[in-house]
Amino acid sequence: MAASLKGSNRLSLAMERTGQWVFSQEIPTDVVVEVGEANLSLHKFMLVAKSNYIRKLIMESNEADLTRIDLSDIPGGPEIFEKAAKFCYGVNFEITVRNVAALRCAAEYLQMTDKYCDGNLAGRTEDFLQQVALTSLSGAVVVLKSCEDLLPMAEELKIVQRCVDVASVKACHEANFPSRSPPNWWTEELSILDIGFFEKIIFAMKLRGSKPLTIASALIAYTERTLRDLVRDHTGNGIKSSSLESDDSDLRVRQRDLLEAIVALLPSERAALPINFLCCLLRSAIYLKSASSCKNELEKRISVILEHVTVDDLLVLSFTYDGERLLDLDSVRRIISGFVEKEKSVAVFNGGDFREVCSTAMQRVAKTVDAYLGEIATYGEFSISKFNGIANLVSKDARKVDDDLYRAIDIYLKAHPNLDEIEREKVCSVMDPLKLSYEARVHASQNKRLPVQIVLHALYYDQLKLRSGAEDPAHDAMSTRSQLQADVSLVRENEALRAELMKMKMYVSDMQKNSSAGGGGGGGKGLGGGPKKPTFFSSMSKTLGKLNPFRHGSKDTSHIDYGHAVDITKPRRRRFSIS
Repeated sequence: MAASLKGSNRLSLAMERTGQWVFSQEIPTDVVVEVGEANLSLHKFMLVAKSNYIRKLIMESNEADLTRIDLSDIPGGPEIFEKAAKFCYGVNFEITVRNVAALRCAAEYLQMTDKYCDGNLAGRTEDFLQQVALTSLSGAVVVLKSCEDLLPMAEELKIVQRCVDVASVKACHEANFPSRSPPNWWTEELSILDIGFFEKIIFAMKLRGSKPLTIASALIAYTERTLRDLVRDHTGNGIKSSSLESDDSDLRVRQRDLLEAIVALLPSERAALPINFLCCLLRSAIYLKSASSCKNELEKRISVILEHVTVDDLLVLSFTYDGERLLDLDSVRRIISGFVEKEKSVAVFNGGDFREVCSTAMQRVAKTVDAYLGEIATYGEFSISKFNGIANLVSKDARKVDDDLYRAIDIYLKAHPNLDEIEREKVCSVMDPLKLSYEARVHASQNKRLPVQIVLHALYYDQLKLRSGAEDPAHDAMSTRSQLQADVSLVRENEALRAELMKMKMYVSDMQKNSSAGGGGGGGKGLGGGPKKPTFFSSMSKTLGKLNPFRHGSKDTSHIDYGHAVDITKPRRRRFSIS
């Protein structure tokens, strides 16, 4: 409404100015020119002198005296026709970079060319384009911007192509040899254009051999200006979930088309763009429900340079714009999986084994993924399968220690207190408790949220290191005392269990004696000189004795290097025997 009022005010002012220079003539007007809603009273002979189009209309008219001419289709509308009429009357007006394209198109429409009359409007506008407008990047961009409402005539007159050529040449030169500060000022100039004209300039720059980083800087500036609400807001306080609810709303459709066009313009070198910008683009693509090809391209580009990712970058992909809920996380899984596959291919190509040697990039990504899991573990909709799925994407060999993963597991268990023992064991299955640092093992031994099996693994590792004589280099007196206390606690539990087993054996022995006394005349089987058949309880007792974890080490620790092998030939220390 405000725009229409503003347009009508400009129109009335234009008509008032036109009346001033037309009615100052002593000869009365004889024709009314209609341009949209505007009616201008003019003189035929003044118009015919410059415009071949109006002359043809008057000559070919069936009316004896043509009094009304409709020129509503003229490029530029009433304001541009007013200037063309002033030119016919010889009234001075200003040609600028903002109106020169429209005046050139209007001159072509009215056939105000030099062929019809020397020094006509078409020649004047061409001179201005060549000598003023197209001599600088800013001028070419402004002229190109004004051509958005002048299609297709602006393209037919080669105005668009000339502007694109000048802008691409000037932009490439400024990128290599900046003439002012900041050095990337030219990217802001290009960002005012419509995506169609922007594409033409980017393609022209690529054909001229522009560097990928130059193209990337132009795309970043353009994206931040045209999709500011989607790309620049990283706070989670931007677009609310209730806004743009309809996937088919005009705004969302325009933003989706714009984003897909920008992704199609990305340079072929996938490492040319910063990873945080790519993550913002991917989150926007997920939010706008862009085409799968668009999202897949962004995911591939992110996975190539994933070693540079931060936890904040991954969090950008994981939450909605309001920060209230998690997204599907499928993109995060595909990105990590793509990076792992790339690392495996590189390891095989170099003749190594991925399971034995992990690159520094892989170890860095593993640490980032573990920290990322700790950040999103508090959300209730984060299921165990999703947690384990992301954690297992990274090879266990890529983690020197599992402290960060243990922290994420502990946060998850604390945020999901209703998990049963089996579910907690599933969560902990992604972690190797024997790869925890000493401090983490001490914490785990006192962590009531962990399953009993994980606690026993941690305690058993410390016990085994004590028996083998290995010491952690970072231990001080207090840490050694704590380890000894844990060992004493294990001994007490072991003695209590042995006492219970002895009571059971005595009870079984009494039962056997009573059974023998009561059934002595049965048949003699079992009372002869042959070997005595073992009973169920005696077999169980022997089996428990074989399960003594402190006998010869455990298969769970077979892959750990203690610095020297455990001497399994030493006499068994009877105080640790369960049987």
